[in-house]
Amino acid sequence: MQLHFAIQHVLGQLSATILLLNEQQFSQPCKNLSNATIGQHTRHIIEMFQCLLAGYADGIVNYEKRPRNRRIETDRSFTLSIMKTLFSDLARPNKTLVLEATYLDENDLAIALDTNFFREIAYNLEHAIHHMALIKVGILEVTDLELPEGFGVAPSTQKFKKACAQ
Repeated sequence: MQLHFAIQHVLGQLSATILLLNEQQFSQPCKNLSNATIGQHTRHIIEMFQCLLAGYADGIVNYEKRPRNRRIETDRSFTLSIMKTLFSDLARPNKTLVLEATYLDENDLAIALDTNFFREIAYNLEHAIHHMALIKVGILEVTDLELPEGFGVAPSTQKFKKACAQ
């Protein structure tokens, strides 16, 4: 399935990049990220996928109920082990889900939206790419690593750039 290969590619890129960082670089506040860290952005990506997986059984997904596990944003080995299992855990059949969200700070009343597992994987994939673009900004601030050309760039943008170059 094309979606599964896309997830494998994106999570593989992120994992390979995290391997190149040391613990300090992973958890160092970045001025250009409003003092957020590469680890915090990585945790956010992981926990969004974890929320989707947690809601799969009962059919209700609520990304606002992320656990915000600080160990994911500070312990690279732990983070990489989670990412390794995350990919295989996402290999599930499609099914109907309900997305719960409040969308307003001053309102605790959640709305319910019909969705499905594959649609939410696609959302999380795009969301991960967006955060990888931010991670790229952080990496450029705290290291001199060269990242793959497409790191943090949506496939549609990559295709557009290739078409413009021809």
